[in-house]
Amino acid sequence: MPPVFRFAPSPNGYLHLGHAYSALLNHDLARQSGGRLLLRIEDIDATRCRPEFEQAIYEDLAWLGVAWETPVRRQSEHFAAYGAAIDRLSAQRLVYPSFESRAEIARLVAEREAGGAWPRDPDGAPLYPGLAKSLSAAARDPLIGQGVPFALRLDMASARAHAGELRWQEAGEGPAGESGDVVARPEAWGDVILARKETPTSYHLSVVIDDALQGVTDVVRGLDLFWSTSVHRLLQELLGLPVPNYRHHRLIRDVTGQKLSKSTQATGLRELRAAGASPADIRRLVGLQ
Repeated sequence: MPPVFRFAPSPNGYLHLGHAYSALLNHDLARQSGGRLLLRIEDIDATRCRPEFEQAIYEDLAWLGVAWETPVRRQSEHFAAYGAAIDRLSAQRLVYPSFESRAEIARLVAEREAGGAWPRDPDGAPLYPGLAKSLSAAARDPLIGQGVPFALRLDMASARAHAGELRWQEAGEGPAGESGDVVARPEAWGDVILARKETPTSYHLSVVIDDALQGVTDVVRGLDLFWSTSVHRLLQELLGLPVPNYRHHRLIRDVTGQKLSKSTQATGLRELRAAGASPADIRRLVGLQ
C-alpha cells in the first residue's frame, strides 16, 4: 500500500509560513514516495474556529500548489468516534473527571510552589495539581448531575502501568537531536485532559483516532509537537491503534527566533500573496527549492 501523509491545520486563523512549510513538505514527500496526501480540518474548538478561516485554508493551499484527496475530514463531524474512545478508556478505569476551574488550578499551583518548584510539562504548563482522582463516585456524581463543568483526565499512573514501555520510530529529529528509536515518556505530561464537558474530545485524543481511521502511515509535523508523541503513543497502545512513522521537522521562526504563531499574528500567506509573492517565493522563504 502507498504511504499516507496528512496536513491537519486548525481554522482559528490564517495560514502563515510555518504552515506553508509543513503543507509543502507533506505534499513533496507524498509525491516522491508515490503516496497520498490527506487534508484534515481540526476544528474542535468551536469558540475560535471560523468558516472563513477554513475557506482560506483551501484557497491558500491550492495557491501553493498543494493537492489533497477529498472528502476532507472535519473533526467537528466526528465527535461520536471520540466519545466511543473515551468510553473504552473509561471501561478500563483510566479516566476521571476533575472539576476545578482554570483559576482554581492556578491557585493550587501557587500553593504547591510555595513549598518548591512544581513540575511542568514539556510545553511549560504546570502538571495538574488537584485531587479529583481520589474523589469517590458518591462525591463525583452529584457534581456532574448539577451541571458543574469538568474535564475528563487520563489517570497517567494507571495508564502508564497498563501500557508498559512505549517507543516510536523518528525519521526527523527532536529538540536534543533524538532520532531513530525514541523512548516515549508520557508521564512528563501528568494527567492530561482528554475531553471537557462542553467539548467531547481534545487534540491528543482526536489526532490519534483520526490518524488510525484515515490510515495515516507517516505523520510529518513541527518540532513543537515532538514530545506530544509520547501521549499519542500511550493512547495508541491503550486503544489498540496502529502506530505511524513520525518525522518532526524544523520550525519557521521570526527575526526574534520565536516560532511563527497565529496567536502572535504572524504574517499570513494571504498578506504575502497580496503583496506580490508567488508560490515559488514561498518555497524559497521556507527553504524548499
